[in-house]
Amino acid sequence: MTDALGWRAKFGVIAPSTNTIVEPDFYRMTVPGVTAHIGRIHIRDQDMGGDEGMERLLEQIREEIGAACERVLTCEPDYMVMGMSAETFWGGVEGNRRFVEQIHDITGLRTATGAEACERALTLYGARRIGVVTPYQPVGDANVVRFFGEIGFEVAAIRGLRCPTAVSIAHVTEAELRAALVEVDGPDVDALVQCGTNLSMVGLADEAERRLGKPVIAINAATWWMALRDNGIHDRVHGAGSLLREH
Repeated sequence: MTDALGWRAKFGVIAPSTNTIVEPDFYRMTVPGVTAHIGRIHIRDQDMGGDEGMERLLEQIREEIGAACERVLTCEPDYMVMGMSAETFWGGVEGNRRFVEQIHDITGLRTATGAEACERALTLYGARRIGVVTPYQPVGDANVVRFFGEIGFEVAAIRGLRCPTAVSIAHVTEAELRAALVEVDGPDVDALVQCGTNLSMVGLADEAERRLGKPVIAINAATWWMALRDNGIHDRVHGAGSLLREH
């Protein structure tokens, strides 16, 4: 039998319990016949102040992600989407590969990750030098730089906003994000990338592309784009950047 609403695809989405942005972002970018179903990773201690705090947050994610996947599997999804990004960059290319394998071992399904989605998008745009904005602490930024470097992209500048808690990431204003984009941009930068699925960047990235004249990749838009295209769904989505609108 075909699902009444998800008749083209049902996506199982894994997100931290503290994340208030990724779920509404995915729904604002959805297309007819595609539905997203959230499995929440229980975050008991959302403090991510300093490198130690961010490491503790990721340890909680690693401990809880299996249970979150098992819960979302009960709706019988066709494909998995990671509604978190830090863990997909951690440990560089090999770390992302192990992470994808872990999710496949649990679910038996293909998986869209923010790290791989950004790689695909940057390759599509022919970018080489990039500017990056994250909500992370320095240890998180170091892993982002490592991942992009290992796949052949030079991070010309990175701005980590060092959000103190997981929930506070969603409190970053558009003005702060605009300033951060300007800070990491430059005439020798081919594209801008935003990491952190709890940063509200999808609409702002669409606006920034028109203003700056270059690709601005919001990680939630890139991840959703990867999920749709991996499933043979080529509908165009407006208001979320050129990636979903034109590719």
